Amino acid sequence: MLQNGEWKGRTLRAEQILRDYFHLTLTTMVLVVGIYFFKFPNNFCFGGVTGIAVILHGIFHVSAGNVNLLINLGLLVMGFLFLGKSFGFRTAYVSIISSVSISLLEKFHPMSAPLTHQPILELIFAIVLPGFASALLFNMEASSGGTDILAMIIKKYSSFPIGIALFWVDLIITIAACFVFDIETGLFSFAGLMCKTVVIDSVIESANRCKYFTIISSNPVPIMDYIQQELHHTATYYEATGAHYHTKRTVILTVVSRSQAVMLRNKIREIEPSAFIMITNSSEIIGNGFQHF
Repeated sequence: MLQNGEWKGRTLRAEQILRDYFHLTLTTMVLVVGIYFFKFPNNFCFGGVTGIAVILHGIFHVSAGNVNLLINLGLLVMGFLFLGKSFGFRTAYVSIISSVSISLLEKFHPMSAPLTHQPILELIFAIVLPGFASALLFNMEASSGGTDILAMIIKKYSSFPIGIALFWVDLIITIAACFVFDIETGLFSFAGLMCKTVVIDSVIESANRCKYFTIISSNPVPIMDYIQQELHHTATYYEATGAHYHTKRTVILTVVSRSQAVMLRNKIREIEPSAFIMITNSSEIIGNGFQHF
């Protein structure tokens, strides 16, 4: 028989898994919309398995969705071997959902031409939607499969940011688009690849951004109680002496999310209006409750 604590723990873990896969599904839908409605009809090729699918579709007129699925299955094995089961299962889920969705769209909503006659507008959506979705997937320890897996492996075993790793992996595929399609499509694709790199790194940095607080206080206990009991974070504190009046103060160091930062700032002003507060942006917080190595 399971004890109450064990049952509650399993229930919370199940809820977290369902929540994670719900977010993965929504993010994958954003990815699919960007790929199918804006990338495929214009033959934009920013690399990746979808880029290979665009090229092979242009040469052999095969189903882009089927090509996407077959290549992803091979690369998924590498994901399991080098990045672990959790990453592998999440990536497999995203790959299957995206490939099946694209195949269904090809059947029920075929695209014989671009949505608009504005290639720049379509290029923007072909960059932003998949780039935004890919960044969120990377941040959820998943990927859309394909060359994203190779980029994650490079990131794991090198110092390259994920956007730069993905750029080098996809560059050859993008260059191939210049030879398969016309030079205009190739140049659009190369511009899209460079912009996608910036979008991915920017979104990941923004998603991970936290607020680092340095609080100089003469009444530290209520502030630290609020941090622990209401914000569910911890803090480090030490005694310090002011250089001008030589008064003793307590310095509190803590890191919270951006939404919690507003709450903490307002609470400090309520508890101790004279407290000195320094707030710094940081996207690289590694430790308990934040990122791990």
